[in-house]
Amino acid sequence: MDAPATYLNWNFILISIPNVLMIIGMVAVFLIALMAPFPGHAEVVDAEDGSDA
Repeated sequence: MDAPATYLNWNFILISIPNVLMIIGMVAVFLIALMAPFPGHAEVVDAEDGSDA
């Protein structure tokens, strides 16, 4: 924590390694949230099966 961060330099982009890791983590959480199923949205079975019970 005492030393300065290491930076990545791509021509006009200068970003620190911790910031890159944070961005990758946020994108990963976002993608997981998009792909995760919603709880409580189970398929509803139709009750009209023709029996008079």
